[in-house]
Amino acid sequence: MFFAEKQIGIGNAVYKMDMLITGIPVTADPQITRQEIESIIAEERLLWLSAGKQIARVELSLEDEEIIVKTVEKSPICRVRRITGYLSNMENFNDAKRDELNARYKNDIRGLIND
Repeated sequence: MFFAEKQIGIGNAVYKMDMLITGIPVTADPQITRQEIESIIAEERLLWLSAGKQIARVELSLEDEEIIVKTVEKSPICRVRRITGYLSNMENFNDAKRDELNARYKNDIRGLIND
């Protein structure tokens, strides 16, 4: 597993650790061990992959003797644009289509709609 870590705190007091584990941003209580964090992330990845979802980030905190896991899903919303008669994801556009999209004039509709 890829593991990068950054500790956030003042002086010697560490309040949370920000890290990246296998491409997933994780914020964890510093009292949670690296082994526990990696195990939890592996479980969460399997659970979310089996549901067909992607993880945006995971937050791990301690409450008494329990580790609280808060997992946030990546937005399934995909922006689709219509350029010259066909719909496509912007990721599929070639350079010419991206230039065409950037050159589009966007009309301001404020004031046209009655509140």
